[in-house]
Amino acid sequence: MKMVFIPLFTCIAWSCMTPNIFAGILENVMNGKASTIDLTYPLNEKNAHWPVGAYEPFRYEIIASLRKDKVFSGKYSTPEHLGTHIDAPNHFEPNQSSVDQIPFEQLVGPAIVINIQEKVKRNQDYTLSAEDILHWEKEHGTIPHGAIVLLYTGWCKRWDNNEQYKNMDNCNRMHFPGYSKEAALFLIQQREIKGIGIDTLSGDCGMCSDFQVHHIINGAGKYILENVANLDKLPPKGTILILAPIKIEGGSGGQCRMWALLSE
Repeated sequence: MKMVFIPLFTCIAWSCMTPNIFAGILENVMNGKASTIDLTYPLNEKNAHWPVGAYEPFRYEIIASLRKDKVFSGKYSTPEHLGTHIDAPNHFEPNQSSVDQIPFEQLVGPAIVINIQEKVKRNQDYTLSAEDILHWEKEHGTIPHGAIVLLYTGWCKRWDNNEQYKNMDNCNRMHFPGYSKEAALFLIQQREIKGIGIDTLSGDCGMCSDFQVHHIINGAGKYILENVANLDKLPPKGTILILAPIKIEGGSGGQCRMWALLSE
């Protein structure tokens, strides 16, 4: 299917999305006049999990079968921060919203995608700089207030191989790209974004043990999306992101279904 991104996004909705525009986008999706891209990985026992502390793999068990019990059902256990998930603001900062307290209007917004995969090929520990953001804006326009910024690093190509995805050295230190402290501060202070996302295990780079990006983003009451799939299928701008996180009372995050809406 050929995708054509209509000027409406870039000319009007890009700077301010009215309820009527958003309703029109949803109507187009329901009528088959627009397409969606699922940015979510399926949950299974192969999903990479954080290798430190009490984090465990995803587990699923069938507890009833149609053949034996006339009904099919299962149970699962998982850390909140596994698979495609959201880090709620209270993940790294006190007195911030838990995942069930994030209002819906913060979970919908224009998505912008910054592509740094070529720089990551040269340096697997690369972090997005404020200069990278300004370079993106020179080509695509200023990031609008209320945007959800997604960082495409190309790391998603390693998703099916846990060892390559975590990329641990002989000292058990992970190596993968992320955001820099300066980029996080710029996006919060200068662009008033809703949240950030990335196609790696963490918004901070693998070597960043102080989690400065998490503290900055969560400290501002914003969220971080991690292990985001299919960012290579999105244009730099012109899509709408819809997030549907699991509603765990008091939770620090959780698995999150993510869709990008694209006009045909």
